[in-house]
Amino acid sequence: MNAHARPADAKKLIKGATGDWEVIIGMEIHAQVSSQSKLFSGASTAFGGEPNDHVSLVDAAMPGMLPVINEECVKQAIRTGLGLKARINLTSVFDRKNYFYPDLPQGYQISQYKSPIVGEGEVLVDMPDGEQISVGIERLHLEQDAGKSLHDQHPSMSFVDLNRSGVALMEIVSKPDLRSSEEAKAYVTKLRTILRYLGTCDGDMEKGSLRADVNVSVRRPGEPFGTRCEIKNVNSIRFIGQAIEYEARRQIAILEDGGVIDQETRLFDANKGETRSMRSKEEAHDYRYFPDPDLLPLSFDRPYVDDLAQHLPELPDEKKARFIKDYGLSAYDAGVLVAERETADFFEAVARGRDGKTAANWVINELFGRLNKEGLDVARSPVSAEQLGAIVELIGEGVISGKIAKDLFEIVWSEGGDPRKIVEERGLKQVTDTAAIEAAIDAVIAANPDKVEQVKAKPTMLGWFVGQVMRATGGKANPQAVNDILKAKLGIAE
Repeated sequence: MNAHARPADAKKLIKGATGDWEVIIGMEIHAQVSSQSKLFSGASTAFGGEPNDHVSLVDAAMPGMLPVINEECVKQAIRTGLGLKARINLTSVFDRKNYFYPDLPQGYQISQYKSPIVGEGEVLVDMPDGEQISVGIERLHLEQDAGKSLHDQHPSMSFVDLNRSGVALMEIVSKPDLRSSEEAKAYVTKLRTILRYLGTCDGDMEKGSLRADVNVSVRRPGEPFGTRCEIKNVNSIRFIGQAIEYEARRQIAILEDGGVIDQETRLFDANKGETRSMRSKEEAHDYRYFPDPDLLPLSFDRPYVDDLAQHLPELPDEKKARFIKDYGLSAYDAGVLVAERETADFFEAVARGRDGKTAANWVINELFGRLNKEGLDVARSPVSAEQLGAIVELIGEGVISGKIAKDLFEIVWSEGGDPRKIVEERGLKQVTDTAAIEAAIDAVIAANPDKVEQVKAKPTMLGWFVGQVMRATGGKANPQAVNDILKAKLGIAE
């Protein structure tokens, strides 16, 4: 279906004073390419060096310096295009985008305009309510990043740090297919997951590796698109949501007052939670694009692309489908597990050869719950995949109950060690010896004759007896065996 003809969803409409409005969102994501050196120079891309430490003569735009394309950056752009199910253009052209700014020493940015390296693709986004939306990708092109102006280091001068100047960026432009701030946040999250799986961008928004320009407009449902405003350089998913919410309501208020929206570039002020005007929006002709005379058109052949495609990792959508099929997981659980590549790998190490549903339950609920509480990620988990796998195995074999497993998890988290050995050494095995369980049950029944009469009239009280027997056996009795023997002794029918 043509996304622009996507019918308005009543749940996503914004209520104004004079009726409902629909918000239309398109995104331009700037993703820093994972590579050792810059797009057209051999300078390092390492984050956090001293100012102007990673700057070559090319980056500083010294006279006579010529750009030389970094092949690894080209490969990373193609890999990303393949991951976005997009058309790869075998010939593309680098253009000069002319504008003057102190942190752009050349006076122009080398970018791509009419002939980008990657054409149309799509990203499938799963929403929390179970809806799946398709977001069209318009294009992906390669370009240089600019440096950074520092205005707070000196009372009367601005400083410039060119470490970032010339670092390769992929600009990933979506179609105007998003209809709410929640969709926009979910889209950026999914796109970042794909980039991380591919290893083409680390997606670290705090370091500026991933930034978003957000285009927002509003319209009455069914009407043509309204005038859009672009919110520049939003660097967190939460801020993207806040910026859209504020900007949509700002535009609605103006239109309902009989005003018009000026096409402009705006900034999001995270402290105030509002957008403010930065400059009127430039059009392409303002930049005087023309092909860069120092760079030949970029050409490669189909076998080059096919070779890169063959070595792509399994991507989140494929991995999710496989987890559902191979491990019997729900779509929700599979989605949680594939959100980060490290998490998916950890789960598979736990689940391999064991019960997938039990493994997922332990990874998502017990492990993630504890990691979140302690502010840790999977890479720093005190419980390894092997240790957690052993706990899942012991449950599956009936050696330990779910309750003992939680105690065992606590011991492994705090002290480490081999779960099987801990169970042996500390006598944590669940009691499956029916004679021992019967003895415990007999003792509970003998001590509580009044409860015995009550349970016969009200079988739901059986749980009270189960609890007493589990307490008497230190939680080690096999719960199923306790249930079965109790029912037989108390004469409760199935």
